Amino acid sequence: MVHDTIVLLFAITAGFTASGIVANVYRLFVRDGGEKGFVYVVYYLSMIFAGPSVLFENAAKALREKNCSRLAFWLAAAVTGYWSLALGLLLIELGLSLQHG
Repeated sequence: MVHDTIVLLFAITAGFTASGIVANVYRLFVRDGGEKGFVYVVYYLSMIFAGPSVLFENAAKALREKNCSRLAFWLAAAVTGYWSLALGLLLIELGLSLQHG
């Protein structure tokens, strides 16, 4: 039971960390806000992985500015956690396949 909980927390943490890395790398390389052509495609592809970080950042900013309720913030946090879990499990599976492969 403890092992499963540790793997769950590790997967969520790994997914959220990878999300933050992808979001910041995207921000480093694409400074302009106008998504056109190839940049448009790269934006949506990167948001598949950067989504949890961006969603949580926007929800926290909206909560600080009183633009959303606490319920909306916690709903966004739950979606962020689930999305991070999915990304983390994908990363763990990828790591295990590279190790054995």
